[in-house]
Amino acid sequence: MIIVQKFGGTSLSDEYSRQHVLRHIRREKAEGHRLVVVVSAMGRRGEPYATDTLLDWIAQNGNSLPDREKDLLLSCGELISAATLCSLLNREGIPAVALTGGQAGIRTDARFGFARIVDVNSARILEYLEEDKVVVVAGFQGATEDGEVTTLGRGGSDTSATALGAALPAGIVDIYTDVDGILTADPRMVSEARPLAMVSYEEICNMAYNGAKVIHPRAVEIAMRAGVPVRVRSTFSEGLGTLVTHADSVRRQGGWTDRTVTGLAHVKGVTQLAVETDNGPSDVQLRVFRAMALSGISVDFINVTPAGVLYTVTDQDAPQAVRLLEEMRFSARVRSGCAKVSVIGGGMNGEPGVMARIVEALTAANIPILQSADSNTTIWVLVAEDDMVPALQALHAAFGLHLAPTR
Repeated sequence: MIIVQKFGGTSLSDEYSRQHVLRHIRREKAEGHRLVVVVSAMGRRGEPYATDTLLDWIAQNGNSLPDREKDLLLSCGELISAATLCSLLNREGIPAVALTGGQAGIRTDARFGFARIVDVNSARILEYLEEDKVVVVAGFQGATEDGEVTTLGRGGSDTSATALGAALPAGIVDIYTDVDGILTADPRMVSEARPLAMVSYEEICNMAYNGAKVIHPRAVEIAMRAGVPVRVRSTFSEGLGTLVTHADSVRRQGGWTDRTVTGLAHVKGVTQLAVETDNGPSDVQLRVFRAMALSGISVDFINVTPAGVLYTVTDQDAPQAVRLLEEMRFSARVRSGCAKVSVIGGGMNGEPGVMARIVEALTAANIPILQSADSNTTIWVLVAEDDMVPALQALHAAFGLHLAPTR
């Protein structure tokens, strides 16, 4: 079986961590699997090869690097990781070869900085696998049809891993990180958060889009379309982590256990904007959202009424959004310092009483709901940022997530 392993920057940042990476590779090789290993840049901001350190370097040296050249520089961190791991594997007597994203067959469009994968040609990787070599691929990058180096944006190494897993195809993609799988909530906010044995693609996509940072949602979407299972595991343990697969597979394997809610996610730094007109233009909704779009402002939590609109933007975008509204002579009620709390679960679709339990839990904790929205697997509530942690704790307890089944 082909296995794709992806190791993040913290898994490669020092000799201790790299020894754990080698241990996972040795184990899978000993079990007869063929391995493709995708790596991120080593470390985090301040460490010499981290992506954020390279961005800081640009800022300190003119801050005028064109996007094409910026991608050339930012791709270097992953190349250093790939070459380093390749050297360590060969020293261990494990034949290995290092490839850039482009050499690994990842073809992208030409949107430098946030390129999208258009095709993956896995022929070269398969040739090396036939030679029993571990193929180490620099994540976060690809190349255009004419050979220009591109980067895939935040979470790009996760995306590289699942795209390669889909193309090979792999039996499974293992995403190694510094936590033991996917938890019911952020443990920094909820001390009783528990690791989950299984989640569906849809659930983890919603968790990722709503603030959970364990895996990038683009990566999950690629795996879901290809039907490739993903495991989110810890580099520093032998645990199997959390299996991400189709909802039907979760049910068949007993991972659902009739749970209504799977987990919670959160995003802070949100500003709520309310625009209402009594006798103003009838196209207020069109004008507001068109102005936001043309200025590159992402809007969320949208409620449209005959009299106006209610929506949120990031605190960072709020001053510009308010300026645009004032230029159109719209008066907006502005509430900054908000947070979005998401209640996520594949079992809530068609289940009566979920919103009632949310309202009951937050009311009991004296937390006002400023706005709400829902889909078939997620209910969002907007609360004051000061209420975010108590809201997460109250909802975690209300849905019994501290009792979540673990491995």
